[in-house]
Amino acid sequence: MSGVIDVEYELPETVAAETTGACSTLHAWARVPDEPSPTERAALKDKIRRLLKEKNAVMVSHYYVHPDLQDLAEETGGLVSDSLEMARFGRDHAAQTLLVSGVRFMGETSKILSPDKRVLMPDLDATCSLDLGCPEREFAAFCDAHPDRTVVVYANTSAAVKARSDWLVTSSCALDIVRALKDKGHKILWAPDRHLGSYIQRETGADMLMWNGACIVHNEFKAQELEALKLQHPGAKVLVHPESPEAVVALADAVGSTSGILKAASEMDAREFIVATDNGMMHKLRTLNPGKVFIEAPTAGNSATCKSCAHCPWMAMNSLASAARVLEYGLNEIHVDPALGLRARVPIDRMLAFTAALKAGQPAGSLVPQIGAA
Repeated sequence: MSGVIDVEYELPETVAAETTGACSTLHAWARVPDEPSPTERAALKDKIRRLLKEKNAVMVSHYYVHPDLQDLAEETGGLVSDSLEMARFGRDHAAQTLLVSGVRFMGETSKILSPDKRVLMPDLDATCSLDLGCPEREFAAFCDAHPDRTVVVYANTSAAVKARSDWLVTSSCALDIVRALKDKGHKILWAPDRHLGSYIQRETGADMLMWNGACIVHNEFKAQELEALKLQHPGAKVLVHPESPEAVVALADAVGSTSGILKAASEMDAREFIVATDNGMMHKLRTLNPGKVFIEAPTAGNSATCKSCAHCPWMAMNSLASAARVLEYGLNEIHVDPALGLRARVPIDRMLAFTAALKAGQPAGSLVPQIGAA
């Protein structure tokens, strides 16, 4: 059997009542900082450069945060990448303090992989709709109701949800891991993004039961408006993140993770690209491909709710000013209970071992146990 389990998408009232930070997109957008003046921007960058050296710190940033934070991370010896690559880089770097520009689950993942390091974030209220929409108690009950299924969760989840899982995946390795699990007879319980899960199910034929979550950014892309935009740009190739709805994915010339989209833009023979992912990606796409044109896929239309306008409001809460402040005063430190961190690390390490074997050309499928084997 496979299917989608319908759960409340919005943050449950019981959780919202206990949450003192941003618990809605409206609140998140209200916290987005004003753009600094050129003079203020230069001064803040200088301050962060100095503080990184003084504090023995390194900065890692996600592709979706402000271009200033992306550029500064790379300029100072840090990294701009997806959540797991950020965490792995921080683990392997000699710095004792990690400044994570992104959303909370990314800081938690960095802490899980670097429990002895100090992990700071520009804003602890910067979260993720997928994380918010998959509370640990409800998810644990869902797993308990289906004990015969192997639990596979996406990186965009809390430490507690990761700790309840058997495997962790990112959008760049999910197909390979789910395919290997299917080949070994596993029935899968998937969380939290239903669009990504459905895409993987279509591509692999795996038996998957899905949590009903969605990213507020990718869920807003509209197939009808995308088709109209393609008519205006007949030579453009369409690049789509698999967290997007099925009808949008069907229009893609290439479907991929953030790193997959960057690779496709570099390798495909086209001058124009329409991109269906968070528009924070546009900075890196344009920087790496100066001779090409990148156009944002539309989120407008009769069915639009305008929750995101193709940009995550929580990612937008990160700023130069907040990064400088937390470095200077040691604020916004991420803490993960050590016992919980050890449990959450198990599915992460499985994923890292699997992807390392793939990269080395080794039989990664051998790392997946056969169902029914003694």
